Parts: sequence; C-alpha cells; structure tokens
Amino acid sequence: MNPNQVEILLVEDNPDDVELALHALRKENLANSIHVARDGEEAVEFLFCQGPYAGRSFEQPPKLVLLDLKLPKVDGMEVLKRLKADERTRTIPVVILTSSKEERDLLNGYGLGANSYIQKPVDFEQFRETIKTVGLYWLVINQIPVTNGLGHAASTNK
Repeated sequence: MNPNQVEILLVEDNPDDVELALHALRKENLANSIHVARDGEEAVEFLFCQGPYAGRSFEQPPKLVLLDLKLPKVDGMEVLKRLKADERTRTIPVVILTSSKEERDLLNGYGLGANSYIQKPVDFEQFRETIKTVGLYWLVINQIPVTNGLGHAASTNK
C-alpha cells in the first residue's frame, strides 16, 4: 500500500477491534487504503510525517481518522489535541471510537475538536454496522473542503 493514498487512519490497539473494523470497511468497499496505527505515538508520526513516515507527504492526508482513546504511549486525547492544533491537519475529520462511557471523555473529545464520538458496541454485528455507517457517512455522504496540503481550503475554480 502506498502510504500517501490512505483514506482512513485507524488508531486502535485492540487486535480484535482492528480486525472487525477492517472487515466491515472492506466488506462494504468503503476504503481501499486503510492504515492502522496501534498506538498514539505511531498515529502522531503518521499524521505529521515523522519517524518511519518521514517520506509521507502532507499533500494527501487521510480522509478520516477513527481514533480510540485508551492507547499506549500517547493517549487518544493527546493525538486529537495535536491533530486539531496544527493547521495542516485540523480539517481531517476525527471520529472517536471508544469503549469509554466517561462523560468527561465525551466533553473533552468535542472540546478538542472531534467531529463525532461513538461508544463501541460490544455486539459483533452492531460493531460491524456502526463501522459501516461511519464509513458511509464520512467517506461517501459528507462533503469536505479540498485542501492544499497545508490545512487551507484550495480553490477548485480554474
């Protein structure tokens, strides 16, 4: 997979949830290119083209970030905070997908700029359906501005 053509960045450390999400997205043909970051540090490096992702370009950011909160190394709130604080990445839609039932996580997530907050369903079929619905909305239905790779909307008029 070419890391410059990622449609979804899935930030998840639970291997079962990774497999379920990948299966649901691929079954519905919602994303050809999905990159999985298994901790917050890897997500930050991927998003900001650092470390092993230094060869990546800001020119083609992910179309969607599915972000767990409870992550090793760097937690999901910190990933969200960094992503939304940088003008190069702030327009990337972020859906928090977490098992947390904490009201403060919900409030903090939206306060930091999350576009959506979804509690992970425990049931396999409900989880699959949730991922399908999220993918359909954010990748097919939702309209996002075309950016110039620097977080600024680029004119499509010629």
